[in-house]
Amino acid sequence: MKNRALIGWALLALVATPVAASPASDKLRSNVRSWREANERKLIADYSAFVAMPSIASNLADVDRNADFLEAQLKSRGFTTQQLRARPGTPASVFAERRTPGAKRTLLLYAHYDGQPVNQPGWLDPPFQPTLRTAPPASAKVDLAAATAVDREWRLYGRASGDDKATIAATLWALDALAAKGIKPNVNIKILWEGEEEAGSPNFGTIVRANKALLAADLLIMGDGPVHQSGRPLVSGGNRGIVDFEATVYGPARALHDGHYGNWVPSPTVMIADLVMQLRDDQGNIKVPGLASEVPPPTATDKAALAALPAVEPQLMDELALGRHIGTPRLADGYLMPTLNVRAIHGGDTRSPAANAIATQAWASFDIRLAPGQTTTHVKQAVESHLTAQGWHIIRTTPDAATRRAHPKLLKLDWDEGGSVAVKVPLDTPAAKAVIDAITRTAGPPVLLPLMGGTTPFAEIVEALNAPMIGVSVANADDNQHAANENIRLGNLWDGIEIYAALLADTKW
Repeated sequence: MKNRALIGWALLALVATPVAASPASDKLRSNVRSWREANERKLIADYSAFVAMPSIASNLADVDRNADFLEAQLKSRGFTTQQLRARPGTPASVFAERRTPGAKRTLLLYAHYDGQPVNQPGWLDPPFQPTLRTAPPASAKVDLAAATAVDREWRLYGRASGDDKATIAATLWALDALAAKGIKPNVNIKILWEGEEEAGSPNFGTIVRANKALLAADLLIMGDGPVHQSGRPLVSGGNRGIVDFEATVYGPARALHDGHYGNWVPSPTVMIADLVMQLRDDQGNIKVPGLASEVPPPTATDKAALAALPAVEPQLMDELALGRHIGTPRLADGYLMPTLNVRAIHGGDTRSPAANAIATQAWASFDIRLAPGQTTTHVKQAVESHLTAQGWHIIRTTPDAATRRAHPKLLKLDWDEGGSVAVKVPLDTPAAKAVIDAITRTAGPPVLLPLMGGTTPFAEIVEALNAPMIGVSVANADDNQHAANENIRLGNLWDGIEIYAALLADTKW
């Protein structure tokens, strides 16, 4: 993504006032639910066909097929549509609009239809061969034709099933349920579905800035991310930013026998391990001086909101078979600070048995999740200043022999050319309260999270359109997003239909 200025909105009160369900909202929920119950098997089949369409952003032909499919789906539901591109040969964002007679407000719904690459080991089934299975850990295949009823705990496995095609399907089905029951939306609807979010949205900012008038809305709904680990619906006020880089260190010009040379020649595998520990410790503490100097301390309101979150840590320790945790006692407390993650590290042979040799180089990949206030420029400068102080000589290109001889600790840094900042939006504005109230009337009080730990194009849209944006999540928290065996729990899909129907037909301010 392009660098973006921080949206300096302070987070205000986050505790939702209890909202009683009304006869109208009860009727809305029961109508949508009855439609879904009558169509569950068809919805599973339709969603399986959607997930079966490969949608990795690096394959433009596949992404284009998804864009054409979604455009057709929206046209069949009465939308005017167009595909927006930064330039020819880049993935499309699918835009659609449908006006509601008499509506005074406009919602813009965002989600992304592309998925992560699929090269992770351990897939139970081919990633684009959607498979219905029972809940983990058993995860046995389900014979839907032989089943007498559909179980909410079943999972549909496949790439992008949870992140993020689930929100798109829930939106389309919410529209179908409302139409089938004769319920008119009470807002004008705009949709923007992106095709390269999992590739870092390199062209999305250009698309949004070039189409400000087309995309203008009173409220933006971000449909990315999972619900809270407690299983309750989640409403969030923003997300962290990200900057990533790769580091390569160098040893001998050729691999050497470690018996003959292990006492004398520096090992790049050890050097890369040292570099990792110079950046962070085993408890997750970042060792880079000044890296977080731009981050404001949590406000009293932030602390109160985080303290009100359901306690899920004991459950997660058990579920993830963890003997300890690092950092803050509460998971979400860490979201207001940066995190430095080691995504991958490699030195020497890739699998056992490894050769008794000293490798020629070693490599590691990092990402830093940025907290509110941080800029990518400052973070990069802080990291490089710290590594220079540790004795590393930083270069940008592959070194020749003379360069390797001239420097005892040589480090090639490759920064991602973009990055994104965090954005933190108040959840007590009239528009945000309208979203919270609509969800509360339909699905019960949502969990209110000041900031999600992950990164989305939140800042890109908010900055360009100057409108509030609220995150409304659908996928289950254990959906294995970005990993093997990504899945969507059917119950989350079904709840998502009701939630998005409420957003379309019962959001009022």
